[in-house]
Amino acid sequence: MGGFVKLLDLLLFIYFFFMAIVAPLFDGQTALPKHIFHPVLVDLKSWYTEECGDYLVSEKPHFFVGLIWLELLFAWPICLLSLYAIAAGKVWIKTTSLLYGVSTLTSMVVILSEMKNSAKASDKLLMVYYPFLGFAVLAILRGLLPHSSKSVSIGKGSAISRKKRA
Repeated sequence: MGGFVKLLDLLLFIYFFFMAIVAPLFDGQTALPKHIFHPVLVDLKSWYTEECGDYLVSEKPHFFVGLIWLELLFAWPICLLSLYAIAAGKVWIKTTSLLYGVSTLTSMVVILSEMKNSAKASDKLLMVYYPFLGFAVLAILRGLLPHSSKSVSIGKGSAISRKKRA
C-alpha cells in the first residue's frame, strides 16, 4: 500500500503544481477583469477557447463563473496546502486531498453534465475536461487511504521520520 500511496502522491503533486499555476492565471480570467492579466496570458486563453471550442469560457454562463469563483476562493488555496503537505510529508494531506477532490468532482459533474446535455461540446473539449474528473477521483482516493508512515516526502523527510530522529 505504501508504494501505491507514494505513486498517488507523486501524481497529485504534479497535478496540484499545474493547478497552482493554471487556476489564478488562466481560470481567473473568466471571473476577473482581463486588464489585470498579461496580454500573453489573455492571448493564450483566446487561442485555447477558439482551438477547443470551449463555449463555457467564451459565453461565461453565470453558473460557470460561480464555479470559477469556488475554484479561486476555495479549491486553489486547498491546492496550495496540498502541495505543501505532500512536499513536507504532512499527515493532513488526507484532509486537503479529500476537500479538494470532492469540490472538484462536484464542479466537474456540473460542467460535464452541461456539456453533454447541451450537445454543444465537441469530443475534443470533453477530452480537455475529463482528466480533471479523473484527478478529482484520485484526490478523493488519496483522502481515504491511510497515511503511510514509511512514505518519503519530496522535502527533507516526512514529519514522522523527523520525530523518530529527534
